[in-house]
Amino acid sequence: MGQRVDGLLRNPAAGYNAVGRGVPAACDPLSAWLTASLMSTDLPDLASPPTPDASSSVRPARRRRRFPGPWCLGIVVLALVALGLFRARILGAGMEQANINVASLALVLVAVGAVLVWFVLFSAYSLRQRGAVAVLLAVTLAAAVACLRIEQVSGDLVPRLVFRWQPDADQRLARPAAEAKSVDLQTTTPEDFPQFLGPRRDARLTGLRLRRDWLSHPPRLVWRQEIGAGWSTFAAVNGFAVTMEQRGDEELVTCYEIATGGLHWFHAVPARHQTVLGGAGPRGTPTIHEGRVYALGATGVLRCLDGATGRPVWIEDLLARIGVSAEEDLSAVAWGRAHSPLIVDDLVVVPLGGPARGPWVSLAAFDKATGRLVWTGGDCQASYSSPVLATIAGQRQILIVNQDAVSGHDPASGQPLWKHPWLGSSRGDANVSQAVPVSHDRVLLSKGYGGGAKLLQVSRAAGGRWQVSEIWSNSRVLRTKYCNVVVHDGHVYGLSDGILECVELASGRRVWKAGRYAQGQVLGVDDWLVVQAESGEVALVQATPAGHREGGRFAALDGKTWNNPSLYGRYLLVRNAEQAACYELAVEP
Repeated sequence: MGQRVDGLLRNPAAGYNAVGRGVPAACDPLSAWLTASLMSTDLPDLASPPTPDASSSVRPARRRRRFPGPWCLGIVVLALVALGLFRARILGAGMEQANINVASLALVLVAVGAVLVWFVLFSAYSLRQRGAVAVLLAVTLAAAVACLRIEQVSGDLVPRLVFRWQPDADQRLARPAAEAKSVDLQTTTPEDFPQFLGPRRDARLTGLRLRRDWLSHPPRLVWRQEIGAGWSTFAAVNGFAVTMEQRGDEELVTCYEIATGGLHWFHAVPARHQTVLGGAGPRGTPTIHEGRVYALGATGVLRCLDGATGRPVWIEDLLARIGVSAEEDLSAVAWGRAHSPLIVDDLVVVPLGGPARGPWVSLAAFDKATGRLVWTGGDCQASYSSPVLATIAGQRQILIVNQDAVSGHDPASGQPLWKHPWLGSSRGDANVSQAVPVSHDRVLLSKGYGGGAKLLQVSRAAGGRWQVSEIWSNSRVLRTKYCNVVVHDGHVYGLSDGILECVELASGRRVWKAGRYAQGQVLGVDDWLVVQAESGEVALVQATPAGHREGGRFAALDGKTWNNPSLYGRYLLVRNAEQAACYELAVEP
């Protein structure tokens, strides 16, 4: 007798349908299908439960253990990433923004990598599905590497990707074909901005009362045009502006008319410096002095040019003098020579440095008329700061921030008068910002990469021996990665890791910190600050300890701007690695 299941007879041996009408199952398709389905179903025998057969070697198949589904693992990963980003960006307030970005990227890559490893090796998807995804990702990654490259990196290490076959902007510019026109750089005016950071190399101008409301009196565009690559800025004398730029494989010194933007002359040498992090082109700003132009290129070519025509008076190859190749210098001063020549009496003074492992020379002075080497002094590797002339403790001296120290030198002989440690490496956490003399015996230092600021007191003891002591040191303020500071009315203003900051000079105490301008630059104009943001915007900010207050801002340029702004009278000159522009600023009567 068959088993009764859900009211149907199950009798495999009978060969008849379940309703017992005597019709063979083969003749009734529906009954045949139903019988086959019942026979294939492992139903328990209610009358006699099955007993295990000890002799059988067949064991029931185990179900494959499934790991958490993609949605579940995704929630966990996102939670971990969110926690890590919160810790880095909110709790890591003391970290450099670049380090936060690197940490965030590493965290995201680890999370993505963990998901991929789980999916390919441990997920319950079929082998074909996992293999297809792995191949697709590998092909996509290979295509991205083959087709894309990093064109540039922001000051906070955010890359910009372009196609590999797309040329750099400077390589698309033709060599200037303009016929040289005579220029008068011999005549000077009170409005001149003849060198890096202005007439006194302190990033401050006085006697120019800017309108305080750029909304009611916006800057007027005079001209805007393409320019070769580089982080040089403009030096301006008697209505003409001189800068340095990279066009293809040539490094140029160029002279433009401020009123029109027209190119009057240029001088080119075959040289090109370029790195992924630092970009292409020269970094130093020319110095205009007594009708001549002194300029130092990124590969160490020091030029003295006739300011009227741009013809060379003399040229000195610094790398040849210290006996290193461009490749060797790149391993020692990784981001290129960024120094602006300093004129002291009859000398032109520049940092010299040396091979990566030494020997090193801090400064070299050349006769400004002939280019003859007059003296060398100091034993430090070059940084990215430029020398400045100051009187400290009654002694006229040249201040220079070196790779890992700051020192004062006798202008007549170059001999070091004093030296104080200021940690850094020209291949990593570089010293870029100027040493700022702030009184007759005090020098202010600042730097990025977690360095902060320090105020030194430099004095002479009995017998003429020099002494250096620290008045205060604060690693949390004035982290000026690429920019310099402005000292005004007992306070210091600078971009500290991209945020404008006001610090009390006497104590090193932060007064306020507000306004994000990234790794831009600052120029003081009486009671106001002209802030050049890394984005290309320019903002007018009041220089006051009362708080951050903008008088307006406008988009002066497009793209990454690390160059310092210059001001020739009411004419603001700005540039970056692709564009240059001139704006007329409204001034008080």
